Amino acid sequence: MRVFFTGGSGKAGKHVIPYLLEQGHQIVNIDLNPLDYPGVDNLIADITDSGQMFGAMTSYANFSELEPGTGVPGFDAVVHFAAVPRILINPDNETYRINVMGTYNVIEAAIKLGIRKIIFASSETTYGICFADGERKPDYIPLDEEHPVIPEDSYAMSKVANEVTARSFQRRSGADIYGLRINNVIESHEYEQDFPAYIANPDMRRRNFFAYIDARDLGQIVDKCLQTNGLGYQIFNASNDDHSVALTTQEIIDRYYQDVPQNRSMGTHETFYSNEKARNLLGFKQQHYWRKYLSEK
Repeated sequence: MRVFFTGGSGKAGKHVIPYLLEQGHQIVNIDLNPLDYPGVDNLIADITDSGQMFGAMTSYANFSELEPGTGVPGFDAVVHFAAVPRILINPDNETYRINVMGTYNVIEAAIKLGIRKIIFASSETTYGICFADGERKPDYIPLDEEHPVIPEDSYAMSKVANEVTARSFQRRSGADIYGLRINNVIESHEYEQDFPAYIANPDMRRRNFFAYIDARDLGQIVDKCLQTNGLGYQIFNASNDDHSVALTTQEIIDRYYQDVPQNRSMGTHETFYSNEKARNLLGFKQQHYWRKYLSEK
């Protein structure tokens, strides 16, 4: 597929794009900073400028596309990851503006240009726990996509607004638009760098539901979304199968979630940030997990 990928130079995108290239996709990265990776075409553009999104989405990707003499080829899909990635980078109102208007502009251009597959990055923060003022607990465990989204910070608010925007465009167009509520993205070097501290102090992982998503496994989820048609509007939690700490599920419940309703039985190391929907509807199967790369001791 010829894929219009926004934000490919960010922490998640720079790993997702290589995975998609390995699957045979052609990637055009739309970012304020180009991604220096073999086989990637780059266009520098600002997602908050509607005209730039329409222009980039109707542009040649490279000089070789001039050779057939048949005009600008169309994109088969849009993957939208570009955003201010969290709070405490920009002022809150600017974080909200960039993320909300950027997503509107990208999806609007895609739909009006007839692109029928759009995948966009939402966030674990939509559930209102990650950036809460003080401690918040989920309404139930494991937490699935039906759990209420009631954020109290500008970043999470922007992601909830983006989901409403995407659902509205899907309702009118009938296109497939899938949102990924991405959990804490982990790069391969971060297992050795960070996980010993998580094992020693599980409190560090409470705001992330003790969960994580390997950046390469996130690439697999995006590719599965590209391959899966006909689901309309969908939201998927994006996480690995297990916890990011060395405690068992029951030990985490006893220490952190003793007063939280449990809606079903869970496996010994099963994530509280349920990826069951992605496994069932997309066929996601994790390939990279922390115990594969790091001893618990």
